[in-house]
Amino acid sequence: MKKILLIACIAATANTTPALAYEAGDWVARGGLTLVSPKSDGSDNIQVPALGGDTGMQVEVDDNIQLGLNLVYFYNPNWAVELLAATPFSHTIDLKNSALGLGDGELAETKHLPPTVSALYYFSSDSTFKPYLGLGINYTTFFSEEFTNARQEQGFNSLSLEDSWGIGLQAGFDVALNGSWHINASARYITIDTTAEFKVGDAEGSVDVAIDPWVLSLTAGYTF
Repeated sequence: MKKILLIACIAATANTTPALAYEAGDWVARGGLTLVSPKSDGSDNIQVPALGGDTGMQVEVDDNIQLGLNLVYFYNPNWAVELLAATPFSHTIDLKNSALGLGDGELAETKHLPPTVSALYYFSSDSTFKPYLGLGINYTTFFSEEFTNARQEQGFNSLSLEDSWGIGLQAGFDVALNGSWHINASARYITIDTTAEFKVGDAEGSVDVAIDPWVLSLTAGYTF
């Protein structure tokens, strides 16, 4: 009997949650957690011409979680445009396959902002679950690049990362909580390619890095 009552309560709750339906002119604002997870093998070898060119060393960029924000406007029930924003992501850059006695480990730190504008297609659904796909354009700007104190003592200096234009692919879904609120989960793959330029002493060096992160978000959204 208790199991029957529990099932009945769950069914009643589900029936009281309205289907998630967007209309032309709707705006949706979301906020929550966003993880940026760069690919682990995206670095070319570090080039330092004064040291013979290819050093065999590479870099790796670690993960970071920040506050993610996005704003969505619906042109009709199926098509929408989305702006992705966030508080600045902070990443540690590690040195791999080190040579010249430099040692592997933390090399530098940088921050970046990856605003992305996407077209979204929401599949028709008369339920509380609303899946969608997206395609967009990303612009990533890097700032506050700096070698660690230990690496500066080794002679590393003058770090600069080029900004990047790329493509963003997205899949996600909304789950209705009531008439205005919903929970959103999404996964994005964004192409972010940069060239890091620096000096070791007076010798100039560079490395090309395909960061190409997965961007995972869990947010709460409000329709108005």
